[in-house]
Amino acid sequence: MQRWIIAAIVSLASANGAWSQAYPDRPIRLVVPFPPGGNVDSFARVLARQVEAQLAQPIVIDNRGGANGIVGADLVAKAAPNGYTLLGTSIAFVVNAGMYKKLPYDSEKDFVPITNFAWGLGYLLTVHPSVPAQSVKELIALAKAGGEGLRYSTPGIGNGQHLAAELFATKAGIQLLHVPYKGGGPALIAMLGGEVSVMFGGSSVAPSVRSGKLRALAFAGKRNPSFPELPALSEFYPGVEVIPWLGLFAPVGLPGPVLGKARSETGRLLADPATRERIHAISLDPFVTTPQEFAAFVRAEYKKYGDVVKAARITID
Repeated sequence: MQRWIIAAIVSLASANGAWSQAYPDRPIRLVVPFPPGGNVDSFARVLARQVEAQLAQPIVIDNRGGANGIVGADLVAKAAPNGYTLLGTSIAFVVNAGMYKKLPYDSEKDFVPITNFAWGLGYLLTVHPSVPAQSVKELIALAKAGGEGLRYSTPGIGNGQHLAAELFATKAGIQLLHVPYKGGGPALIAMLGGEVSVMFGGSSVAPSVRSGKLRALAFAGKRNPSFPELPALSEFYPGVEVIPWLGLFAPVGLPGPVLGKARSETGRLLADPATRERIHAISLDPFVTTPQEFAAFVRAEYKKYGDVVKAARITID
């Protein structure tokens, strides 16, 4: 399955003599802490098609959705640091650290960052076709005239989509009613079915926009060359910018040589033109950092989104 997992796997193998000759001798588990159908899962499965044939053992994508990624992250935190359990996760990983008063793990001490492997350009502000708004300004006017506010879906409380919506609502002076679901897939299904009117979606909503099942109005991030006609929300309201990312983590204790090899193999595999084309097709940009760079980036993200969570008063016991 995933090429970037292979990277971690092969790297782990070459880091230690006799162990490297035997590894892997059983299936590798990649924990995706969200249900099928969301951004992280979509990315994992794009890469999975190219990689499993290159291994003597299968890589199993283990979708462990729940509590905004906490259930799956906790499983990895408590796993042995032997290369057989890895975590592929998103911006929600750092948001949870600032939002929850107590987690079953220590986000900074129980994991080792391996590498960032993809960036998004921002979350796509979409509306259901039944919503009469054709632009950001019309959506704001509609929300202001609607009393209790338009309903919007997200994969849960405190993820990037939630923060993007709350930042937008705060800056625009409107009310939006949050309806959290258990993952990106269910949130998108609710949107497509008309249960909600608005969604800040990641890469998984792009096909629905292109097919006309949803209408896109703007990006909560940079302008996206895949949708050149759409403005960035920061052009209307500076600071309304939430950039999603995907990264690979392991339980703390992964040996240094293994960590370095994991990153180098990930970089090599994500440089493959066919792999990059498939990633671009889901509106993500392959991007590989060193473990040290990724660790510094993650620390900065804790601070950034901790401040956003406080400003939006999003807390969970």
